[in-house]
Amino acid sequence: MRLLHTMLRVGNLERSLAFYQDVLGMRLLRRQDYPDGRFTLAFVGFGDEDDTTVIELTHNWDTASYDLGTGYGHIAIEVEDAYRACDLVRERGGKVTREAGPMKHGTTVIAFVEDPDGYKIEFIQKGTR
Repeated sequence: MRLLHTMLRVGNLERSLAFYQDVLGMRLLRRQDYPDGRFTLAFVGFGDEDDTTVIELTHNWDTASYDLGTGYGHIAIEVEDAYRACDLVRERGGKVTREAGPMKHGTTVIAFVEDPDGYKIEFIQKGTR
């Protein structure tokens, strides 16, 4: 068994694809419209679905936004340098919500950014956890 993907519902698919591709550097792996169901699925990731876990962005055509809820946490991405990753996100127009630095009560270097729908993405600096 292995983890295949995490699914996020997004209000504006093009805006979300721009963030995950242009700000975080993921690739669009596949995209399929389902006209009868009035939704689109787009899969993005850093590698092929056969080898890595990816993110499924689900856009229901008639829903412009979602409440995030209180149970959802975040997606974690390992990065070489969390400080530089935050700089790149800002340079590419993204929003950093917690600057890179050691986590409270520990030494792991983390940072948080937010996608256009408000989903949190944690950067964890390689070799510090």
